[in-house]
Amino acid sequence: MIRKKTWEEFRDTGLFWFINMILHAFGWAIVIVKDDGKIIDVHPARVRFRGFDEDSNTIGYKNVAKYMKEESDQIFKEAANQDGCGDSN
Repeated sequence: MIRKKTWEEFRDTGLFWFINMILHAFGWAIVIVKDDGKIIDVHPARVRFRGFDEDSNTIGYKNVAKYMKEESDQIFKEAANQDGCGDSN
């Protein structure tokens, strides 16, 4: 099963922040470029900085926790259905 999502949706879940937090350890990041509030480009980049400020981390952890709370049943169903018997939706 593949369900395409937008970069905005990915960002709203907190997973964009989470992935970038991991990438920062290696000097990388995924960068979103916006123009007039619209995403016009997304690309990987080498970065000198590591990590995020405390407020960004607090917001990121809250967003990931909210996503996990709201989606945990579906994530469990998808993981439990990995025997190749079809889509769990």
